Amino acid sequence: MKDFLHDLIDSLREELKEYGEMIALLDQQQEMVMRRQTQDLLQCVQAINTQVDNITAARREREQRQRVVARLFGLAEDTPFALLLPHLPGDYRPLVQALVSENNELLKRIQRRARQNHLLLSRIVELMQRLFDPFFPDRQPATYDDSGAMAAAAALPKHSLYEAIG
Repeated sequence: MKDFLHDLIDSLREELKEYGEMIALLDQQQEMVMRRQTQDLLQCVQAINTQVDNITAARREREQRQRVVARLFGLAEDTPFALLLPHLPGDYRPLVQALVSENNELLKRIQRRARQNHLLLSRIVELMQRLFDPFFPDRQPATYDDSGAMAAAAALPKHSLYEAIG
């Protein structure tokens, strides 16, 4: 049983490491946007996408090991940590609880930072659209339908940006 608990602890640590790496990438992305380092932004986005895959793999591994430990204690496979913790041996509980708490905190930070970055990037796109509006006077402004989704955009003018300027 101790081997399975050690495997669960290792997977929680791995998940924590992957979350930490995501926070670092999101911080780097935000810094690039703030410093207008757009040449490296695409590479950073690709690294973030790769990190999402790493997090997904780490989470699946942890969930699989969590299911194994739950079964060992005669619990349902989908038993959450809050209900699993009281069944763990006393000397393992503080460590597992701390790792679960740290994972949850980092996940919240990732969600906040991702929202911040999304807003920053959306604002940049909006500013770029405004910059080009004088060159495309026929273009309809972006609107939203009743459900809050972007309404179907009007077709772009048939002339290129170069033709619009010239």
